[in-house]
Amino acid sequence: MNLPKTWVRFTAVAASLAIGVYSCTDYDYDDPAPLSETPADIAVDWSTMTLYTIRFSSFNTPTYSSRSLGYMGLTMYETVVHGSATHRSLSGQLSGLTLTGPEAGEDYHWLLALNAGQYFLIKKLYPVPGNSHRYVQDRIDSLHNAQFRLHSKGIDPAVIDRSIAFGTSIAQAIYDWSVTDGGDKGYTSNFDPAFVFPKGESYWVPPVRGQTVSDYPLHPYWGQNRTFVAANGLLPVPPIVPFSKDPASEYYKLYNSVYQKDPTLKSAEREIAAWWADDPTETASPPGHSYYLTTLAVKKVHADVITAAEAYAHVGMAVADAFINCWKAKYTYFNERPSSFVKKYINEGWVQFWPEPPFPAFPSGHSIQASSAATVLTDLFGEPFEFTDDIYVGHRRFDDIRFTGLTYPARSFTSFREAANECAYSRFLGGIHTPQDNATGIQEGIKIGGNVNALQWRK
Repeated sequence: MNLPKTWVRFTAVAASLAIGVYSCTDYDYDDPAPLSETPADIAVDWSTMTLYTIRFSSFNTPTYSSRSLGYMGLTMYETVVHGSATHRSLSGQLSGLTLTGPEAGEDYHWLLALNAGQYFLIKKLYPVPGNSHRYVQDRIDSLHNAQFRLHSKGIDPAVIDRSIAFGTSIAQAIYDWSVTDGGDKGYTSNFDPAFVFPKGESYWVPPVRGQTVSDYPLHPYWGQNRTFVAANGLLPVPPIVPFSKDPASEYYKLYNSVYQKDPTLKSAEREIAAWWADDPTETASPPGHSYYLTTLAVKKVHADVITAAEAYAHVGMAVADAFINCWKAKYTYFNERPSSFVKKYINEGWVQFWPEPPFPAFPSGHSIQASSAATVLTDLFGEPFEFTDDIYVGHRRFDDIRFTGLTYPARSFTSFREAANECAYSRFLGGIHTPQDNATGIQEGIKIGGNVNALQWRK
């Protein structure tokens, strides 16, 4: 079977998981230590498999993938949290979620519970037939089976059964809760042909040069979905600069700044735009990029499994809520992209550097999710935090003459905030967002991530 060459490195990682389990440290799994002393290998393996599954799903969108990461991260955390002496469950703290804890006085193997929970939920979110391919499911099965063999050696069969049952029950409860959020099986209704376009000069129109060919906008009702954190659902829609075609107006200057920047783009700036493009037709999408940065942080600090699970839960829920709030604003204003404004009022022959996504502009989805992720990761791992992002090393794209010769060297940062700011700026460099779109996304992401941080994660 031929897979896209653009993610061969990611595919190779998943292939290794099919025959074995990644391990960055020596550890005696026959005699498990407390979670605070247990390496995060299993959490890293499952996060990698989750991104692989998203990348090769049948209908990959940033909206649905952000939702999936929210539930996968939360499930990872809840299947191990009761084994921690320092952390507490989020049951009762989220928007209507109540979970049943483990049986008092009984022994559990928490890594087996985590393995069971991830396995159950990812198959629910990406079923076959539906939104996943058979070869993806085979790799999921291989990872689950390898983890089971590793962690069940020498363990009392009763503990094994009890642990698997608990992990599965947590995943089942979280999945049942997910069905009521408004985004269940969102991949079946990406574009609504019954959607009625608003009429006006400032409104979005389907792109001529886009990532996805569609006459309709992506998930127009996603902003009505339930957020993970209730406080995020109560955040007001941010204000927007009012439309004007007057060259002296703030609105005109915002769009003209995008147009003026394009012919001055340097090679390094094109690389920035390309690195953060996170095109869902070729990658695990923007929220997947943030989940990957979480893995980089977990591996750099040699995090224990409870810290890793907490990090994935933080980031997953933050990017999920970010996309809900972003979409609420996008479809409140239905704001146009720079391409349509520039073509109407500045230069009708202009073509922006990067292809547009199929939905309105304000605010930037990249910016809001990257900022929300940076906010929670900084809370967990501190600042400064030096890391090198290598997710697209070796990536190539040659379907457009403007991309020919682009390279994708790894990018290094001194903090998560620096990376988020570059992600936001990349959308301006790509010609698909104004500075207002990006600045608002950064500001809103800080609020969203702050509300995730404010949950009671510790006893």
